[in-house]
Amino acid sequence: MIRLSKFLSLCGFGSRRKNKDLILQGKVIINGKVIKDLSYRVDPEKDKVFVDGKEAKLPPKVYYLFYKPRGYLTSLYDPHHRKTIKPFLNKLPFPVFYVGRLDKESEGLLLLTNDGELANKLLHPRYEVPRTYHVWVKPKLSEKAIKELLKKGLNLEGKVIKPLEFKLIKTLRGSYIYQVTVKEGIKREVRKMVSFLGGEVLRLVRVAFGPLKLKNLKPGEIRPLTDKEVEKLKSFFSSKIQAP
Repeated sequence: MIRLSKFLSLCGFGSRRKNKDLILQGKVIINGKVIKDLSYRVDPEKDKVFVDGKEAKLPPKVYYLFYKPRGYLTSLYDPHHRKTIKPFLNKLPFPVFYVGRLDKESEGLLLLTNDGELANKLLHPRYEVPRTYHVWVKPKLSEKAIKELLKKGLNLEGKVIKPLEFKLIKTLRGSYIYQVTVKEGIKREVRKMVSFLGGEVLRLVRVAFGPLKLKNLKPGEIRPLTDKEVEKLKSFFSSKIQAP
């Protein structure tokens, strides 16, 4: 059962605020009756919902990989009129939301979907979904300090956080590229780790999120997940639940 305003939003009728107005104006008919109750819940399997004579139907579940470019907020609106990812999402045939965030100066993989249940699992701390980043750093970090971080962790937001992986993978024109994998999803987590180790982040790219990989996607590009990738994503949680 889904609250009516949310149901209409998922069906592509705009924001929940706009849909509440439609409901109060008597423009929503469910099973032949006008519904003005904002708390009304819809059963998508049984209820017939019409808005101004147009039937409201949930779209199919869709899944996309998006390479968020640097310089864009992971948001659909900004009161200060900074660039957001909204124009990229507007190109898609169905309304979607982004899963997780990347800060303005970070770039890389975001999952876009309308599958709320899957999105909640991806973000839930219980599942400890790994996120992998490539980080351009200057100067070179102390190997001893990295080993200490991997062993003892770092106190962030009242919790001791340990990266799953933190290793040098390449040296490029005076900067050092590290591969860092974390599982907590704390805001600016990787940047804070690099700062703690005495380094400056020059560039940060998320290259993996759970079983999903960025691969050859370029900044601003969006592509649908393959059936195999969707299957991998769903089986990832099955294995987590079954794990002792």
